[in-house]
Amino acid sequence: MAGKVRTYNPKEVLISFGTHSVTGYAEDSFVNLEKNGDGITDVIGCDGEQIRSLDPDDTWNVTLTLLQESTTNAWLQNKHDQDRATGEGTFPVTIKDLRGGTIFSCEQAWVTNAAAHPFSKAAQNREWSLRTGEATLIDSAKWR
Repeated sequence: MAGKVRTYNPKEVLISFGTHSVTGYAEDSFVNLEKNGDGITDVIGCDGEQIRSLDPDDTWNVTLTLLQESTTNAWLQNKHDQDRATGEGTFPVTIKDLRGGTIFSCEQAWVTNAAAHPFSKAAQNREWSLRTGEATLIDSAKWR
């Protein structure tokens, strides 16, 4: 029995920072989610007894790659500047794949550093690194 054919459409991946809708995704890879911490590790003693440790770290690194002229670049730069000036530059993040069911969310994230600003003959991308507080990733497509 053949499996069901699924379709991915990058236009149906929605990213929002609070009330700001992210626009101007880069041409290729535009968002990457990477879990922090060690996950589940184990130690085996000299007598062969094994113990697992569950890392409680539920924070993530989010890398967002945008087109050079995306209005989200200015929004992120403003948040970074606000954070450096007042410590009040955090914002919630929601990333939703409308076709695949993946949902990522957190109440607090912040820009770790301003994006590099390369200039060239052609438009360049801006890569932003964000860090989150406690976050949740649900990949419901695997259960369908």
